[in-house]
Amino acid sequence: MEDLSSVDTSLMQEEVLEGLAKQQKQLPSKYFYDERGSDLFEQITCLEEYYLTDCEKEILQNNIKEISDHIGTDVILIELGSGSSYKTRFFLEELSDLSTYIPVDISEEFLLKTVNQLRMEYPKISIIPVFADYTSHFELPVSQGSSQKQVVFFPGSTIGNFDLSQARAFLKNIAEITADDSEMLIGVDLKKDIKVLEAAYNDQQGVTAQFNKNILRHINRALDANFNVETFEHQAFYNKEEGCIEMHLVSSQEQTVTIGDQEITFDEGESIHTENSYKYSQQEFEELVSDWYSVEKVWTDEKAYFSLQYLVKK
Repeated sequence: MEDLSSVDTSLMQEEVLEGLAKQQKQLPSKYFYDERGSDLFEQITCLEEYYLTDCEKEILQNNIKEISDHIGTDVILIELGSGSSYKTRFFLEELSDLSTYIPVDISEEFLLKTVNQLRMEYPKISIIPVFADYTSHFELPVSQGSSQKQVVFFPGSTIGNFDLSQARAFLKNIAEITADDSEMLIGVDLKKDIKVLEAAYNDQQGVTAQFNKNILRHINRALDANFNVETFEHQAFYNKEEGCIEMHLVSSQEQTVTIGDQEITFDEGESIHTENSYKYSQQEFEELVSDWYSVEKVWTDEKAYFSLQYLVKK
């Protein structure tokens, strides 16, 4: 169970009600990630249909030495949305002189469990967890005069969860809170066959559906709302015009939900838009980051489904 004391419930209620008041109802995807949501996402990353994990693992295994050379020595590694820090272990093993690892995650209880385990496995590395929403401004626990290079690690395809304006705001924010010579290693999902894309978000075991519905469970607990989760169905499809997977929760009946003193009505078949996952061509991604970063190096898996890209601040 999530520690609700770590959630700003007033802000959460404001954002939830604002999203549900729109003509196309929507919810901020960050609220997938209470402890249960983080655990469900870890399960998703192990699914056969979810190609992203295997592709990213392939890239790391085949290129870890070259990637580590780009990262360099005596660095502070900052991971955004660290979860179980599984992928970071490649670097904790390879970067023998890594001074500090700063995992940043919104789910405090889940992050603490991970950090406790990592501290036992890597006692020589200073591990400083930060409990924060990395889409907003947050403070890094590093001294202003530090000569160590900061490298931001943003694995997975989370950059794709932002629309273009949100992605630009995110990049601007990270550029502002990190040092002038900071760099970034970021995961970027590439455009590919639609069948491959849609299968990844509609797994046969239904784990993605559980993950999608968990946002309603989280809201129920945190805001004392009364969503009947069983009356919403998971839907995911590729929007070719926008270049993204859209995830929705579709109401199977007419119903009314209460959050605080607000009532929200749903028609049968009406949906809540819960997440986008944008896919990029290389040119599109270079244009996206161009105000703050230059793309120094790109690594892809054998099928060119996914990429890890090394960015240098301008």
